[in-house]
Amino acid sequence: MSDFRSIPSIEQLRQRPAVRLLEARFGADATIEALRAGAAATREAIAANGSPMGEAGAVIARIEQLAAARLDDMFQPSLQPVINATGVILHTNLGRAPLGSAAVDRIVQVARGYSTLEYDLLRGERGRRDVHAESLLCRLTGAEAALVVNNNAAATMLVLASLASGREVIVSRGELVEIGGGFRVPEVMAQSGALLREVGTTNKTRAADYAAAISDRTALILRVHPSNFRMDGFTERPSLDELISIGRRLNVPVAEDLGSGHFAGAGRSPAAAAPHPLEQREPAVETSIQAGVDICCFSGDKLLGGPQAGIIVGRAMLLERIRRHPLVRALRVDKLTYAALEATLAEYAAGRAATSVPVQRMLTMAAEEIRARAEPLVARLNGMNGWHADLSRGVSTVGGGSAPGIELPTWLVAIEKQGLTVDGLEARLRRLTPPIIARIEKDRLLLDLRTVLPDQDPQLPALMMQI
Repeated sequence: MSDFRSIPSIEQLRQRPAVRLLEARFGADATIEALRAGAAATREAIAANGSPMGEAGAVIARIEQLAAARLDDMFQPSLQPVINATGVILHTNLGRAPLGSAAVDRIVQVARGYSTLEYDLLRGERGRRDVHAESLLCRLTGAEAALVVNNNAAATMLVLASLASGREVIVSRGELVEIGGGFRVPEVMAQSGALLREVGTTNKTRAADYAAAISDRTALILRVHPSNFRMDGFTERPSLDELISIGRRLNVPVAEDLGSGHFAGAGRSPAAAAPHPLEQREPAVETSIQAGVDICCFSGDKLLGGPQAGIIVGRAMLLERIRRHPLVRALRVDKLTYAALEATLAEYAAGRAATSVPVQRMLTMAAEEIRARAEPLVARLNGMNGWHADLSRGVSTVGGGSAPGIELPTWLVAIEKQGLTVDGLEARLRRLTPPIIARIEKDRLLLDLRTVLPDQDPQLPALMMQI
């Protein structure tokens, strides 16, 4: 049979074992929709080509295949895990910080049931969600109080809206930076209702510029860490101590937006031999608090290595004003963020973060350790038909708008596949499941294992064999 009569009804197709499995997985409505689309495509093929399908069994198999492919595509999540082999640790496009196992385990524990998100066990009544993670943040930073919102831009806006709406905030022209996605600090400030008062010049701002700008309209001195760029040459910027001294003398609070944020020591044990690559390069949160900053904001998903969050720490009196602002409800985080953040902070408090928080482990990983992991991969690839790989020295980067200019020595695996150009091979890697994201440099396709999780090492050659 080779005409339209070879196409069964949808109800007949639904009785077939393969289609029943599709219904069990994807539901009846979606499966019926996919079967109809497959049958329609088959009719069009028969009409166009006469009788290309062969016997009825082949026609039915084609419809089932088309339906299964349509359902797979329809239900494929747009958010997918990937293997990051770019060497960019905080790759914004790839989700920034991967969570440590303690954070993942804690998310599962909290997510699979009910929790004390807004419940006080001691009193047996409604509690407050903004208390979660506060004690650990205060312990790690030395601050009097802390509050968590959904990202650092939100944290900065909330601080300004709570403490400076309708009044002036003094900030250096050299700190009016643009962060990821085209968001600019002046625009964030404008949304808060605060009035921007610029001082100094792009490359030079002095303490006296801040002092001269303070008036009875001044609500806040804001210092913004230029975490996504570095300015060299004929530059000047007042020290944090100088700004704090001005603020104390003229009774104006000082707020600091650290952007990425960094904990001094990064949770390392005292026995750690090598210095942390961010020491002396990125300001530590606790250093700012100890210096006397009134409010400090930083990210949870960058150098801290936790979930996306904006963290505000500082004086209890000012934090209480911030908590009462209506925007807090719009910017609050959910139970899963608190779960991951508390678990990550606990690793720092216990001194395990250097090995248990992936970002910290990647930052401190020695180049020779990366080479020891890369050599077996090179040997395996060179033993596969059509493949060639070799090792070369290179550098990894921090990424995520953090620590610009810091390069981490690494070993790179340069790969080639017979019959494929560099661009063609890079595209084929992206189409694997899970995709492998590599980088192209000087017309070479490179894999940097610094950002590949150790348990993903065996996956690389197994996946690449499919190409």
